[in-house]
Parts: sequence; C-alpha cells; structure tokens
Amino acid sequence: MQVSVETTSNIERRMTIGVPAQEIDQAVEKRLQETARTVRMNGFRPGKVPMRVVKRRFGDSVRQEVVGEVMRDSYVKALEEKDVAPAGWPRFEPKTMEEGKDLEFVAIFEVMPEIEVGDLSQIEVEKMTAEVTDKDIDKMIDNLRRQQATMKSVKRKSKKKDTVTIDFKGYVDGEAFEGGEATDHRLELGSGQMIPGFEEGIIGAKAGEDLEIEVTFPEDYHNEELKGKAARFEISVKDVEEPQLPELDAEFFQRFGIDAEDEAGFREEVKKNMERELKQAMSAKVKNDVVDGLLETTEIEIPAALVDQEIDRLRNDAVQRFGGQMDPQQLPKEIFEEQAKRRVKTGLLFQEIVKANDLKADPEKVDEKIREIASTYEQPEEVITHFNSNPDQKAQIESVVLEDTVVDFVLDKAKVKEKKAKYDEVIQAAQQQQG
Repeated sequence: MQVSVETTSNIERRMTIGVPAQEIDQAVEKRLQETARTVRMNGFRPGKVPMRVVKRRFGDSVRQEVVGEVMRDSYVKALEEKDVAPAGWPRFEPKTMEEGKDLEFVAIFEVMPEIEVGDLSQIEVEKMTAEVTDKDIDKMIDNLRRQQATMKSVKRKSKKKDTVTIDFKGYVDGEAFEGGEATDHRLELGSGQMIPGFEEGIIGAKAGEDLEIEVTFPEDYHNEELKGKAARFEISVKDVEEPQLPELDAEFFQRFGIDAEDEAGFREEVKKNMERELKQAMSAKVKNDVVDGLLETTEIEIPAALVDQEIDRLRNDAVQRFGGQMDPQQLPKEIFEEQAKRRVKTGLLFQEIVKANDLKADPEKVDEKIREIASTYEQPEEVITHFNSNPDQKAQIESVVLEDTVVDFVLDKAKVKEKKAKYDEVIQAAQQQQG
C-alpha cells in the first residue's frame, strides 16, 4: 500500500492511497466464491451455480462493495502509518478503480488545528460582586406571591400592579393603523408590555371610563412605518382587577417545595436559593468574559466536522426541550451554527490550555461541587453516593471543575476589574449573555 499526504490548509489534508490490483482481485474472488455457495438461481442446485454465471450476475456489485471496504480499511491503516489524527470522517475521491489495475483514491479530511493561545494578559474581565439583601428577599417573595395571586375586580381608580381589561384603537396621522386595535386585552399596569406612555396613561382610570391618550412610538420600534411616529389611542376600560396575594403560611411554602414552619424559615430557604443563583450567575458572567477574551486574542480555524457534530447536539437538545415530537434534522442548521462554532472554539481553547499547563480537576473541588448539587435535593447523602458510585456521572462533574480551573488560570493573568452590583443586575447580566 502506497500512501502520501498533502497539506492543503491548516486543517485540511489530502491523503492519496494506492492498493495493488492483486489485493483487490483476491478479495473480489473470495467474495464471489462465498456468494456462489449460498446464491439460489433458477436451473441450478444450491451451491452448484458455475462461477462464470455468478461473476456475470454479481461481479460488478461485488467489486463495488469490496472496493468500498478496501478504501475504508486502507484509510484507517494509512492514518496509523502516517500518525495522523482526523477530526471527522473523510470524503473519498476514487482516481482509478478499473479491474486489473491498482486501486488509487484520495481521502480528504480535516485534522485538529494547532493552537497557539494568545496573550492572556490582554484579556479584560469585569467581575461583578453582589450580596443578597433583605430588600432582594422581600422583592423575591413578593414576586412569588404575585405568581400565585388571584384577581378581584375593584371600583377604585387603577394603579400599578393592577390588571385592566381594555378595548383600544390606535391612529397615526388621523388614520387607524394595522395592529393598533384589540378587544378584551388584559394588561398589567407597570409591566412595560406596551410602548412608553401607554400604561401610564391608563393609571388612574376606573372601570367603565373611556379615555384618549397620546404617545410616541420609539425610534427603535420593530415596525419601520411606526418608528418615531406620534399616535393617538382611544381606550375603553372595561374592568380593573387587583391581585389578591396569598398568605405566607405552610400551604404557600409547600407550593415551592419548602417545608418551613414560619415566615422566618421560608425567608431563610429563599435566601439560600437566591445566594446559590447569584453565585452561579457571577461565575457564568466571568466565564463568558473569559471565553470572549480568549476568542478575541486567539485566531483558530475549526474543522467543519466538529461544528456539524455540535449542531446535531444542539438540535437534539432543542427537540428535547420542546417535547421531542419532531426529527431534529428538520431544524435548519443555520439557527445553531454560530453557537456551535463558539462552543467548538471554546472547547479546543480550553483543551489546549489544560494540555499546555498540565491542569487537573482538584478532587476536593469535585467533592465540593457534588455537595453543592446534592444540597438542592431532599436526600443529599443519597445524591452524593450516586455520584461517587457512578464513574460517568462523576466524570461530568470533573469536567465542569476542570473548566472552572481553566477560567481561574486565565483570570490570574488577565486584567480583572471588580464591579459592585445589585442582585438583579448580576442575574440580568448573566441572562443577557446566555440569550
């Protein structure tokens, strides 16, 4: 077998492989003999079909099948011979396949890129720090109560947090516009669902009142024809409802899976959950900044095969989130392409930093991470035992800890600027990066 490798780009290789005709012919002959022993043909007893008849009937298809297998097997042997690690399966291009001649074909494939990580000292990271205050807990509990609230119609003037049922019709330059009309529309005042000035114009109105308000569409409004335009709305207030918040009692606590005896106990559990969420959000924000910095400082060409694999994973994840009722391949790959490229680049960069600096997942931090996860369950000891007795599950935790180790390594060398923030600001910043 003759093998030559040509470098056509940083990550693409063209491997030309030659296989002697004798090897192909012997394999074809052996396969035809096996076929002759089992084939059934009219006019011949089983196993007695003459070889010339078998060859005439099956020769071309058997040869094609054998050549395909030889190309795959020869390709694998050639990789070992040349010590080349592909990033995905190749594309085969036959050059000569004629009977009696040596087989020659080209395997075109990608290899893992050689990565030179950029200057880590040029990476800038904003590290947000915050604490969960009593005010934050009050706000969270108020939100939880409002999620469980019932609504009651009232005769008084409407105010923020009330829900109004309205009919409305909008006009621009004296003409009604498309999409500016609704009947029995329910709207929470102060929620920011409508354009600026709309909800504020309803505050103070009672059920049964008709009113007109004048507002201006924002310059960044999604409808090009309405951007920056002044508008007049005719509004009929049909109902005003105020939320009836549930009592802070055992029944309410249980709705959120919290077994507390009183409000103080409930607040403590809410605080623990908020602190855990805050810690995760701060960590996610820092990690995202680190990844952004690495991608900005390091040029990296990625194999298309790895991107396609990641796209398939993202497709499957998306289908699972929405109930798993469709073929993932029906989802357009373009939807996931940018996210897949970012993930692949990040993974390769992290691997290179781990390899170049001999980083390891600290066993103590792995145990700490398992305890942290277990603390969110009713039987934490059982969860800890599960992870420690399941190598695959524990390996996933080790992988997470190793990523954290890479982030810490980069932070030691990067320009880190701390910024004091509020709980809501940190949560919102992390959510915006994920979105």
